[in-house]
Amino acid sequence: MASHPQDAAYEASINDPSSFWAHQADQLTWSKKPLITFQKSNKKLKSGISHTTWSWFPDGELSTSYNCVDRHVEAGHGNKTAIIWDSPVSGSKEKITYAELQNEVATLAGVLREEGVKKGDVVLVYMPMIPAAIIGILATARLGAIHAVVFGGFSASALAQRIEASQATVILTASCGIEGAKGPLAYQPMVRGGIEESPHKPKKTIIWQRDQKRWDDVKKENGERNWQRLVKSARNRGLKAENVPVKSNDGLYIIYTSGTTGLPKGVLREAGGHAVGLNFTIRYVFGIRGPGDVMFTASDIGWVVGHSYIIYGPLLAGATTVLFEGKPVGTPNADTFWRILEEYKVNSMFTAPTALRAIRKEDPQNQFLETRGKRGGLKNLRALFLAGERSEPSIITLYDGLISKYAAPNATVIDNWWSSESGSPMTALALLPGTAKQFNDHTFPKPLPIKPGSAGKPVPGFDIRIVDDDGKELSQGNMGNIVLNIPLSPTGLVTLWNDEERFYKGYLKRFDGKWIDTGDAGMIDADGFVHVMSRSDDIINVAAHRLSTGAIEQAICSHPSITEAAVVSIPDPLKGHVPFAFIALPTPPPYNEVLQDLNSRLRKGIGPIASLGGFIAAPGIIPKTRSGKTLRRVLKELLENAVEEQFDKDVTVPATVEDITVVEKAKEAVKEYFTQGVGKKIKAKL
Repeated sequence: MASHPQDAAYEASINDPSSFWAHQADQLTWSKKPLITFQKSNKKLKSGISHTTWSWFPDGELSTSYNCVDRHVEAGHGNKTAIIWDSPVSGSKEKITYAELQNEVATLAGVLREEGVKKGDVVLVYMPMIPAAIIGILATARLGAIHAVVFGGFSASALAQRIEASQATVILTASCGIEGAKGPLAYQPMVRGGIEESPHKPKKTIIWQRDQKRWDDVKKENGERNWQRLVKSARNRGLKAENVPVKSNDGLYIIYTSGTTGLPKGVLREAGGHAVGLNFTIRYVFGIRGPGDVMFTASDIGWVVGHSYIIYGPLLAGATTVLFEGKPVGTPNADTFWRILEEYKVNSMFTAPTALRAIRKEDPQNQFLETRGKRGGLKNLRALFLAGERSEPSIITLYDGLISKYAAPNATVIDNWWSSESGSPMTALALLPGTAKQFNDHTFPKPLPIKPGSAGKPVPGFDIRIVDDDGKELSQGNMGNIVLNIPLSPTGLVTLWNDEERFYKGYLKRFDGKWIDTGDAGMIDADGFVHVMSRSDDIINVAAHRLSTGAIEQAICSHPSITEAAVVSIPDPLKGHVPFAFIALPTPPPYNEVLQDLNSRLRKGIGPIASLGGFIAAPGIIPKTRSGKTLRRVLKELLENAVEEQFDKDVTVPATVEDITVVEKAKEAVKEYFTQGVGKKIKAKL
C-alpha cells in the first residue's frame, strides 16, 4: 500500500491510465467529449519499420484558447487578473483581466484571419516578454492554427532554420527586445535576415512597435504590417474571430529543441493531451488551484517552461500568471525576484538554478530575501520550484532553509526534471499530491521531504525506468540510462513535426522500441526518488539553455583554418556549464585572437549564449571509435579531472577506441593547458 498520496496517485496513473486521465479530461470543456481515453497502435514508416504509437482522447475535439480564456469569463471570473506584466527593463507594469484578454485575443484572431491565417497553418512567434506575445499565441490557437515560438534574440540563421522547417505562414514579432541592462536589441535585422536566408518565405510579418526602438521602415510590399494599426482598424470595424475547435490529436504548437546534428527537432504538442495534462499538473505539482492564485515562472516563452507555466498552465486554471521581462540581477539588483513575490502575493515560483546562483553571487548574505521575509513579504509562497539543469545540493539546502523560514506553512524548494519532449515535469514533489477530486478542499498536505541532489519522485503518467546500454532494466541504486515506458503522460510528444522517421530514430530505435530514450543518465534510489546525473548524449546545458555540440562544432569549423573540432562542457560557477572545444590545429595562432573569432562565429550562427569557455588546439587530440564516432565523454572526463587537479587520473575509454595514444595526447594537452596556459585562470574561478 502506498505510504503517501503522491505514491498512490502515481500508482493509479500507471496501473490504469485510461481511468486516471479520463477523470482529468472531465475537468475541461470539450466541443466533442472524448469517449476513448487512450489508444495504442502500430505505425509503419517509409523505411518499412513498424513501431508502437499512441494517442490520447483521439475522438475528442476542443479549443485550448476557449479553455484558457472564454471559459473563465463565462464562469463569472472576467474581472480576475489573468496576466501581470512586470518589466523593470522598460519601467512598465500592466494588469490584464480575463475579460480584457478575451477581447484582445478575439480581435487579434480576427486580424490574423484577414491576413490569411487559417486552421492548421503555422504562425512563427519571435517576441520579447511582453503581453502581445501571449495574446498572439492565444489568438493563433483561437483560429485552430499552430504556433512555433522562437526565442527572441536568436540569430538570423537559427531563425531561418525554423522558418523553413515550420513552413510558417505568418511571423509575429516586435521591433525590439530589451536585453537586461544592455538596452534595446533590434529584431529587424534578425527577422529580415532570417526570411532572406530561408528558402520558404512567410506571406506576412506583423510587427508590434515598442517605444524603446521602433521598426521604422515597415515595408508593406514585403508583407510587413504594423500590429497596433491592424488591431485599431479591427476594433473600429468590430472585427473578432470565434474559437475554432480542433481534434485532440491536431497540433497546438511546435517547439524546436537542439539535435546532436545541429538541426533543430520540431517537437509537436497535440491539443487534447496538452490541455488535460497541463490542467492537471498546474494544480497537482504547482498547487495553483484557480482564480486568485498567482504563478510566477521566471523563464522565457521561447522555452517549453514558458509555454507550459507562463502561458497555458496558469490560464487553464483561471489563475494569474506573472510575465516578467528582466533578469534576476541587474534589473535593478538581486532583490527583483523577491520584490515580485511580495508585490503580487505569488503562491508558486518557478526558475532555474542559474538564477539563484546569480542572486547568491550578488547578495551572498541573502539580505534582500531576509528583509522582505522578516516583514511577511513571502508569506503567500507555497514553494520555489527549480528545473532546467541539475541543482546542486547546496543551492537546494540554502533556499529551502530560507523559504521554510519565511514562506507559507510547509513551504519548500522543489526540484523537478523535464524536457521539451515531456511538456511537463516527469519528476517532482507535488503540492497537491492527491487527484483532481481533492483539489477543491483547499488544503495543502505536507509534501514529501526533499532530497537535495534528487529531482523528486515520478509524476503521474511518466513510467520512469533505469536500463543499461542493452535496454535491460536495472535495480534501484544502479546508475544507467533513464528511459520511459510507453505511453508518456498526455503532455508528452508522440511525434516530431513532419518527421516520423527522426522521431523513431531519436527516441525509440536505441532500445528497439521498448523504451523511449530521454538522453539522460541517472538512478532511482531505494525510496523511489529519481537522481538525474548527466546527459547521456552530447547536449550542453548552459544556464538552462540546451545547446547542441553539433551546431557549435559546425560554427567553429566555419573558421578557414579549422577542419575538425569536438565540443564538450566544462563546469562554470555561474552558468553551471559552458562549451569547451578541442580543435585539431597543427600550428595554432594566438589564443585570444582565435577565441574572439570563434565566439563571433557562434554569436552569428547560434546566439550569444553559445560562447566558448575556452579551447585547446593541437594536432591529434580528438579520440574516436573505429566507426568514426568522436569520444566526447572521454574529453569531458579529462576536463572534469583537470578542474579537480587530477591530471593523471585514468579515464574510462571504450574498447572500440581507434587509437588509445590519442587519449594520452589529449590528457597531456589538458594538463599543459590548465597548469601553464590560459586554463590556469579558468581553473582559478572554479
